[in-house]
Amino acid sequence: MERSAAERELRELMRRGIALDFRPQGGLADLTDLPARRSAVLILFGALDRIPAHGPAPAVPHELDVLLTRRADRMRHHAGQIAFPGGGAEPADSDAATTALREASEETGLDPAGVEALGSLPEVHIPLSNNLVTPVVGWWRLPSEVAADRTESVEVFRVPVAELLDPTARGTSLLRRGGTAYRGPAFRLAPHLGGHVVWGFTGILLATLFDELGWSRPWDASREFPVRG
Repeated sequence: MERSAAERELRELMRRGIALDFRPQGGLADLTDLPARRSAVLILFGALDRIPAHGPAPAVPHELDVLLTRRADRMRHHAGQIAFPGGGAEPADSDAATTALREASEETGLDPAGVEALGSLPEVHIPLSNNLVTPVVGWWRLPSEVAADRTESVEVFRVPVAELLDPTARGTSLLRRGGTAYRGPAFRLAPHLGGHVVWGFTGILLATLFDELGWSRPWDASREFPVRG
Protein backbone atom coordinates (compact mmCIF):
# COMPACT_ATOMS: atom_id res chain seq x y z
CA MET A 1 0.00 0.00 0.00
CA GLU A 2 1.46 3.34 -1.05
CA ARG A 3 1.23 6.51 0.94
CA SER A 4 -1.52 7.86 -1.33
CA ALA A 5 -3.56 4.72 -0.61
CA ALA A 6 -3.43 5.43 3.14
CA GLU A 7 -4.70 8.95 2.54
CA ARG A 8 -7.48 7.71 0.28
CA GLU A 9 -8.58 5.14 2.85
CA LEU A 10 -8.71 7.79 5.57
CA ARG A 11 -10.78 10.06 3.34
CA GLU A 12 -13.18 7.24 2.54
CA LEU A 13 -13.55 6.33 6.20
CA MET A 14 -14.40 9.91 7.10
CA ARG A 15 -16.90 10.03 4.23
CA ARG A 16 -18.82 6.96 5.35
CA GLY A 17 -18.48 7.65 9.08
CA ILE A 18 -17.91 5.33 12.03
CA ALA A 19 -19.29 4.72 15.50
CA LEU A 20 -17.23 4.91 18.68
CA ASP A 21 -17.60 2.41 21.50
CA PHE A 22 -16.25 4.52 24.34
CA ARG A 23 -16.34 3.17 27.87
CA PRO A 24 -14.76 5.46 30.48
CA GLN A 25 -11.69 4.05 32.21
CA GLY A 26 -11.11 5.16 35.76
CA GLY A 27 -14.57 5.99 37.03
CA LEU A 28 -16.45 9.28 37.10
CA ALA A 29 -15.43 12.68 38.45
CA ASP A 30 -17.77 14.65 40.67
CA LEU A 31 -18.56 17.16 37.96
CA THR A 32 -22.13 16.23 37.11
CA ASP A 33 -23.47 19.58 38.36
CA LEU A 34 -21.21 21.55 35.99
CA PRO A 35 -21.74 22.16 32.27
CA ALA A 36 -19.46 20.08 30.06
CA ARG A 37 -16.76 21.96 28.18
CA ARG A 38 -16.52 21.49 24.42
CA SER A 39 -13.10 20.57 23.12
CA ALA A 40 -11.39 18.84 20.20
CA VAL A 41 -8.31 16.73 19.53
CA LEU A 42 -6.34 16.37 16.29
CA ILE A 43 -5.57 12.87 15.01
CA LEU A 44 -2.94 13.84 12.47
CA PHE A 45 -1.59 11.36 9.93
CA GLY A 46 1.05 12.03 7.31
CA ALA A 47 4.28 10.92 5.69
CA LEU A 48 6.57 12.85 7.97
CA ASP A 49 9.91 11.29 7.10
CA ARG A 50 11.54 8.38 5.37
CA ILE A 51 12.93 6.70 8.47
CA PRO A 52 11.86 3.03 8.38
CA ALA A 53 9.64 1.77 11.14
CA HIS A 54 11.11 -0.91 13.40
CA GLY A 55 9.72 -4.43 13.18
CA PRO A 56 8.40 -6.81 10.51
CA ALA A 57 7.01 -5.80 7.13
CA PRO A 58 4.06 -3.51 7.90
CA ALA A 59 0.55 -3.34 6.43
CA VAL A 60 0.99 0.41 5.92
CA PRO A 61 3.85 2.48 4.47
CA HIS A 62 6.94 2.71 6.67
CA GLU A 63 6.77 6.50 6.57
CA LEU A 64 3.13 6.81 7.65
CA ASP A 65 3.10 8.53 11.04
CA VAL A 66 0.60 9.81 13.60
CA LEU A 67 1.31 12.75 15.90
CA LEU A 68 1.16 12.15 19.66
CA THR A 69 2.19 14.14 22.71
CA ARG A 70 3.02 13.35 26.32
CA ARG A 71 1.09 15.56 28.70
CA ALA A 72 2.88 17.40 31.48
CA ASP A 73 2.89 15.67 34.88
CA ARG A 74 1.39 18.75 36.52
CA MET A 75 -1.76 18.73 34.40
CA ARG A 76 -4.99 18.43 36.39
CA HIS A 77 -6.41 15.67 34.21
CA HIS A 78 -4.66 12.81 32.37
CA ALA A 79 -1.27 13.94 33.69
CA GLY A 80 1.73 12.30 32.05
CA GLN A 81 -0.38 10.37 29.57
CA ILE A 82 0.19 10.00 25.85
CA ALA A 83 -2.48 11.97 24.00
CA PHE A 84 -3.44 13.66 20.79
CA PRO A 85 -2.87 17.42 20.79
CA GLY A 86 -6.04 19.33 21.54
CA GLY A 87 -7.97 21.36 24.06
CA GLY A 88 -10.98 23.49 24.83
CA ALA A 89 -12.98 25.48 22.31
CA GLU A 90 -12.86 29.27 22.36
CA PRO A 91 -15.71 31.61 21.40
CA ALA A 92 -13.94 32.61 18.18
CA ASP A 93 -13.62 29.00 16.96
CA SER A 94 -15.97 28.33 14.06
CA ASP A 95 -15.99 24.54 14.43
CA ALA A 96 -14.21 21.56 15.98
CA ALA A 97 -11.54 21.49 13.26
CA THR A 98 -10.64 25.10 14.05
CA THR A 99 -10.29 24.23 17.73
CA ALA A 100 -8.21 21.12 17.06
CA LEU A 101 -5.81 22.91 14.70
CA ARG A 102 -5.40 25.94 16.97
CA GLU A 103 -4.72 23.81 20.03
CA ALA A 104 -2.34 21.52 18.12
CA SER A 105 -0.42 24.54 16.91
CA GLU A 106 -0.15 25.91 20.45
CA GLU A 107 1.02 22.59 21.90
CA THR A 108 3.38 21.42 19.16
CA GLY A 109 4.19 24.45 17.01
CA LEU A 110 2.89 22.82 13.82
CA ASP A 111 1.74 25.09 11.00
CA PRO A 112 -2.06 24.67 10.61
CA ALA A 113 -1.83 25.83 7.00
CA GLY A 114 -0.16 22.53 6.13
CA VAL A 115 -2.92 20.37 7.63
CA GLU A 116 -6.13 19.34 5.89
CA ALA A 117 -9.03 18.31 8.12
CA LEU A 118 -10.58 15.19 6.57
CA GLY A 119 -13.52 14.91 8.93
CA SER A 120 -14.61 14.31 12.51
CA LEU A 121 -15.53 11.33 14.62
CA PRO A 122 -18.59 11.36 16.92
CA GLU A 123 -18.42 13.66 19.93
CA VAL A 124 -17.55 11.83 23.14
CA HIS A 125 -18.10 12.82 26.76
CA ILE A 126 -15.02 12.29 28.96
CA PRO A 127 -16.40 12.03 32.52
CA LEU A 128 -13.08 12.50 34.34
CA SER A 129 -12.53 15.99 32.91
CA ASN A 130 -16.19 16.66 31.98
CA ASN A 131 -15.27 17.46 28.38
CA LEU A 132 -17.32 16.91 25.23
CA VAL A 133 -14.51 15.99 22.85
CA THR A 134 -14.71 15.92 19.05
CA PRO A 135 -11.85 13.94 17.46
CA VAL A 136 -10.79 15.57 14.18
CA VAL A 137 -8.85 13.46 11.66
CA GLY A 138 -6.29 15.36 9.62
CA TRP A 139 -3.78 14.73 6.83
CA TRP A 140 -0.42 16.53 6.94
CA ARG A 141 -0.01 17.85 3.38
CA LEU A 142 2.94 20.09 4.21
CA PRO A 143 4.71 18.83 7.35
CA SER A 144 6.30 21.42 9.62
CA GLU A 145 8.67 21.21 12.55
CA VAL A 146 7.14 20.30 15.91
CA ALA A 147 8.29 20.67 19.50
CA ALA A 148 6.63 20.46 22.91
CA ASP A 149 5.40 23.73 24.38
CA ARG A 150 6.62 22.55 27.84
CA THR A 151 3.39 23.87 29.39
CA GLU A 152 0.78 21.28 28.47
CA SER A 153 2.99 18.87 26.53
CA VAL A 154 6.52 17.83 27.46
CA GLU A 155 7.20 15.59 24.47
CA VAL A 156 5.98 15.37 20.90
CA PHE A 157 6.23 12.07 19.01
CA ARG A 158 5.96 11.37 15.30
CA VAL A 159 5.04 7.72 15.76
CA PRO A 160 5.27 5.27 12.83
CA VAL A 161 1.85 3.68 12.43
CA ALA A 162 3.53 0.41 11.45
CA GLU A 163 5.08 0.20 14.93
CA LEU A 164 1.68 0.66 16.58
CA LEU A 165 0.21 -2.08 14.38
CA ASP A 166 2.94 -4.56 15.30
CA PRO A 167 1.11 -7.25 17.33
CA THR A 168 3.91 -7.23 19.93
CA ALA A 169 3.16 -3.56 20.64
CA ARG A 170 -0.53 -4.14 21.32
CA GLY A 171 -2.21 -5.20 24.53
CA THR A 172 -4.92 -4.38 27.06
CA SER A 173 -4.45 -1.58 29.55
CA LEU A 174 -5.24 -2.45 33.16
CA LEU A 175 -6.11 0.34 35.58
CA ARG A 176 -7.05 -0.58 39.14
CA ARG A 177 -8.91 2.05 41.13
CA GLY A 178 -11.19 1.76 44.13
CA GLY A 179 -11.34 -2.01 43.92
CA THR A 180 -12.41 -1.91 40.27
CA ALA A 181 -10.34 -2.99 37.27
CA TYR A 182 -10.73 -0.98 34.06
CA ARG A 183 -9.48 -2.42 30.78
CA GLY A 184 -9.19 -1.09 27.24
CA PRO A 185 -7.14 -1.26 24.04
CA ALA A 186 -3.56 -0.12 24.46
CA PHE A 187 -0.28 0.26 22.58
CA ARG A 188 3.29 0.34 23.85
CA LEU A 189 5.58 2.77 22.06
CA ALA A 190 8.93 1.45 20.92
CA PRO A 191 11.96 1.94 23.20
CA HIS A 192 13.33 4.71 20.97
CA LEU A 193 10.11 6.63 21.79
CA GLY A 194 10.34 6.00 25.51
CA GLY A 195 8.31 2.81 25.78
CA HIS A 196 5.24 4.69 27.04
CA VAL A 197 1.83 3.00 27.03
CA VAL A 198 -0.89 4.64 24.93
CA TRP A 199 -4.24 3.90 26.56
CA GLY A 200 -7.56 5.44 27.58
CA PHE A 201 -9.35 7.69 25.10
CA THR A 202 -6.28 7.88 22.84
CA GLY A 203 -5.90 4.10 22.74
CA ILE A 204 -9.60 3.63 21.98
CA LEU A 205 -9.49 6.11 19.11
CA LEU A 206 -6.40 4.55 17.54
CA ALA A 207 -7.73 1.00 17.89
CA THR A 208 -11.09 2.00 16.40
CA LEU A 209 -9.51 3.74 13.42
CA PHE A 210 -7.11 0.88 12.71
CA ASP A 211 -9.91 -1.67 12.89
CA GLU A 212 -12.24 0.35 10.67
CA LEU A 213 -9.48 0.96 8.13
CA GLY A 214 -8.62 -2.74 8.01
CA TRP A 215 -5.05 -2.06 9.09
CA SER A 216 -5.10 -4.07 12.34
CA ARG A 217 -3.34 -7.41 12.60
CA PRO A 218 -4.25 -10.19 15.07
CA TRP A 219 -2.88 -9.42 18.53
CA ASP A 220 -2.99 -10.93 22.01
CA ALA A 221 -5.71 -9.19 24.05
CA SER A 222 -4.66 -11.17 27.13
CA ARG A 223 -1.35 -9.25 27.24
CA GLU A 224 -1.89 -6.63 29.96
CA PHE A 225 -0.17 -3.27 30.36
CA PRO A 226 -0.67 -1.99 33.94
CA VAL A 227 -1.25 1.79 33.98
CA ARG A 228 -1.91 4.48 36.52
CA GLY A 229 -4.58 7.12 36.02
